[in-house]
Amino acid sequence: MDASNLKILISDDSILARKQLKDVISRTVSDAEFIEASNGQEAIDKFQENRPDLVFLDIVMPVKDGIAATQGIMEIDSSAIIIIVSSVGTQSQLKAAIEAGAKDFIQKPIDHKQVDLVLSSHIGGK
Repeated sequence: MDASNLKILISDDSILARKQLKDVISRTVSDAEFIEASNGQEAIDKFQENRPDLVFLDIVMPVKDGIAATQGIMEIDSSAIIIIVSSVGTQSQLKAAIEAGAKDFIQKPIDHKQVDLVLSSHIGGK
């Protein structure tokens, strides 16, 4: 996967959290196309419509949480790259997200170095 022209889906019920993550990602990937969702079901629907290269999901969201959204997205595309972004990442929730198919985890508050590491590990050299 090339780092240019990436489609990135960000799903979080907080518009501020989505903006912060977009701003941090934009520092590394300047020409990304961002798709936003405010709940887990919307994330699944937007994934189906847009087939983004990367998906960032909060765990705690209305309608469907990040774990249910991960399961729904993986049913559509089992090779989807899903990164969980959450401040309430208990071990059991994180384990459930990984078991559902998530590839990585970023702890809130968002640290640009952590985001850069995750981006480089999933878009670098592909």
